[in-house]
Amino acid sequence: MQTLPLTRDLVLIGGGHTHALVLRKWGMDPLPGVRLTVIDPSPAAAYSGMLPGFVAGHYGRDELDIDLVRLARFAGARFICGAVTGIDTTARRIAVPGRADVVYDVASVDIGITSAMPDLEGFADHGVPAKPLGPFASRWDTFRQTATDPHVAVLGGGVAGAELAMAMAHALRDRDPTVQVIDRSRALAGLNDTARDRVLAGLAANGVTLIEGATVARLTDGAVELDDGRRIRSDFTVGAAGAKPHDWMAQVGVDCHEGFLSVGPSLQTSDPALFAVGDCAHLTHAPRPKAGVYAVREAPVLFDNLRAALSGGSMRRYRPQKDYLKLVSLGAKRAMAERFGTGFSGGLLWRWKDRIDRRFMAKLGDLPAMEAPAVPKHHALGLREALGDKPMCGGCGAKVGRAALRAALSDLPPPARDDIRVLPGDDAGLIALGQARQVVSTDHLRSFWEDPVVMTRIALTHALGDVWAMGARPQAATVNLILPRLSAELQARTLAEITATVHRLLSGAGAEILGGHTSLGAEMTLGFTVTGLCDRDPITLAGARTGDALILTKPLGSGTLMAAEMAGLARGHDVMSALDAMQMGQGAASAILSEAHAMTDVTGFGLAGHLRGICDASGVGAEVTLDVLPLLPGALDLARGGTRSSLFADNEIGAGAVEGPVGPRRDLMFDPQTAGGLLAAVAPEAAEILLRRLHEAGYGQAARIGTVTEGAVLRLV
Repeated sequence: MQTLPLTRDLVLIGGGHTHALVLRKWGMDPLPGVRLTVIDPSPAAAYSGMLPGFVAGHYGRDELDIDLVRLARFAGARFICGAVTGIDTTARRIAVPGRADVVYDVASVDIGITSAMPDLEGFADHGVPAKPLGPFASRWDTFRQTATDPHVAVLGGGVAGAELAMAMAHALRDRDPTVQVIDRSRALAGLNDTARDRVLAGLAANGVTLIEGATVARLTDGAVELDDGRRIRSDFTVGAAGAKPHDWMAQVGVDCHEGFLSVGPSLQTSDPALFAVGDCAHLTHAPRPKAGVYAVREAPVLFDNLRAALSGGSMRRYRPQKDYLKLVSLGAKRAMAERFGTGFSGGLLWRWKDRIDRRFMAKLGDLPAMEAPAVPKHHALGLREALGDKPMCGGCGAKVGRAALRAALSDLPPPARDDIRVLPGDDAGLIALGQARQVVSTDHLRSFWEDPVVMTRIALTHALGDVWAMGARPQAATVNLILPRLSAELQARTLAEITATVHRLLSGAGAEILGGHTSLGAEMTLGFTVTGLCDRDPITLAGARTGDALILTKPLGSGTLMAAEMAGLARGHDVMSALDAMQMGQGAASAILSEAHAMTDVTGFGLAGHLRGICDASGVGAEVTLDVLPLLPGALDLARGGTRSSLFADNEIGAGAVEGPVGPRRDLMFDPQTAGGLLAAVAPEAAEILLRRLHEAGYGQAARIGTVTEGAVLRLV
């Protein structure tokens, strides 16, 4: 938990190799007072050294990817999943579409290069750039699994193009592929004669055809057309020619070299607050080719210099080596090594390269686990049991259990006012003002994600869930915000991000923000009091009828995934899927389900607890089919491995007796959800139409999960 105030913002733009290593070092030795942010379009970054092996089928996708979400958690950084489109160095603002600008005191850029060919006719529609690596790897994986008569063309006969061509030919070898490399001049011109001959032999051994001295005129659907009239069939055309900087970098307002950000020995651009490393940077003091080895060796210098820029220290000088060992994969588990004019090849070199690559990935993947809170030698009875064996979850995993809450509320007297209506078991209250019906609810979340924009979206969506669950339209909201200790400047930046997010989300829901209250505390907590308007009596828990179909609009598993994320056990892609689901509003779903007999939103008490609430209020039972429950990616595997939210046990008790099989799917019935889906009991004859409308509205995992039954039994099948 943060104890010292934060006073400076450091932003790492891009999850390249240098930044990945800096994140690891930062986690081991953070600079107190710095708020660290990482921005990247993907939760994982592909490691270039293992890409040819992945393309050839020697590695799986999980082995290829550097998990940026896990690294950010380890470093205590907030991770923003988005693509930067510009930097205003005067105002020190970073533009990320869909959110307020990210403000920085010091920033570093490590976004690599692109091999897109925007000037080549048809490339945008029919070509696949080899860089960035992540999108290329995904598209190749799909093609590799589906192609039956594969024809592949690689544009660019450099080392990278040849390496990819051999890897693709090897991966498709059982389907008699046609793989061709096209170069406008002499292929592999950057290698010495010995190394070039070895790579040419590798191309021939893999059945790759080399077309030299040919200029590509255009790409069409299924073909590469050369300017001499030849038409080469290609079902998968890869652009691997040259290194092109991302277009927006030239507009940053600092010195550039052919579009790449120029940096000096300290890795600073002409603006001392902006650093650049890796392939997107040009070393003015010692120009070098684009190669991952330089990015890796920049990491310790960048780490020290970022700390110096933030603390007033002195800068280190980066001195790149004059040459480096080039290891080129030859398709099968063989490699060629070249340095200082010599070249060797063989299986031993591939094993050596494999060992180097795996050691690098292990450094970024084998991170120390979060330690449980230390218990003092002398402590009160029950302290160890209250702490439990895992960190306290945030979001709805941190709320009080259903059983404890029901016990606390059971002795309250009924309301004395005539304009207040008691709704059985519902979280929201109803105020009757003449003919108007106003729903009022309040909710707050202890932060479980470092990005205040994402947390604001989730917390407001979560609070509005009670309004949507009653079939009401959002009207207004006030915010109750607790910020961690920040300097006045960082307070202003954080509040600007939060208020802009609240305004955008409420406006989209047809509501307004009325104000609120802010204070400082140990950690960030976001709360909202919300109101909604009903044109008729609200939908409550009490109307379910025997035979009704039960529909759930969002997948389960957010509590399990976020508990695993806190412990460093969840995949970054799965965490981002969970966050995306939590940020998805339920306004459209509420309108589609407006004729539901009973409805609630599935949140902290889990699906079983909230379904029990409907059953108790309506005097019915329910049967749920476990195999049709929609689940978030990764949730089932984590539950199978024993990962549970800290609220799991309370939810299991609070749901009462539940009959049926045990196992991980049953466990996810008790998983606390944050900003979960709507659970509706609807007329059975309307269920299929409603599901189709929900799917068309973007709720792709909405499902019919069971049936309302007679009696009071909650049964799983």
